[in-house]
Amino acid sequence: MIFTAEQVACVCEVLLQAGRMDRLTGFLHTLPPPPCSSSSPGEQESVLKARAAVAFHQGRFSDLYALLEGFPFSPPSHPLLQQLWLRAHYTEAERQRGRPLGAVGKYRVRRKFPLPHTIWDGEETSYCFKEKSRSILRQWYHQKPYPSTREKRELAAATGLTAVQVSNWFKNRRQRDRTADTPGSASRFGGSDHDLSPPCSPLLQYHLCHPPPPLVHTPPPPHRSR
Repeated sequence: MIFTAEQVACVCEVLLQAGRMDRLTGFLHTLPPPPCSSSSPGEQESVLKARAAVAFHQGRFSDLYALLEGFPFSPPSHPLLQQLWLRAHYTEAERQRGRPLGAVGKYRVRRKFPLPHTIWDGEETSYCFKEKSRSILRQWYHQKPYPSTREKRELAAATGLTAVQVSNWFKNRRQRDRTADTPGSASRFGGSDHDLSPPCSPLLQYHLCHPPPPLVHTPPPPHRSR
């Protein structure tokens, strides 16, 4: 069956939204080499975004980076692609070190591998929380750390986030402040919102539930006494 460029883009978006990565992978394999000259930028972007998601889940991170750096994606695609960029670099760093990254390790990875301009609008972003959104949440937190359900919905509308994101931000911020008040706790790097905020798009739910193959830790051989 021959699809038009518009139909191809629609199928990619639907399968990506549904988290049908196996079907999306198979569908992409039936397409001609990208990009199609007859495709509009939006249609081309849908295909490239789908290819990026598949590359991430197959662990082909070099292909993922090339895709993300080679096309100027529109702002609605940034949250998903920023998450893929960061999670891929985190995974590579964990494999090199042989252990999971903590807040400090993730901070250093982000500094070493900043978001490319193709998926970043120039505003400081922490896991899709733009600085202006975080500023609104921080101002409210200082006045009322336990907002009501109605207030969370109002904050969500004001910040462009979801009510669940707002609720999680307040919960994480309260936990972080309690930890900071504990004697001996250190939050020089872990005190930011970068590693406490949840993903900001339903498109990311599949990616969080189906990460790349986990890092396998090989236990050291048992010590033998002479």
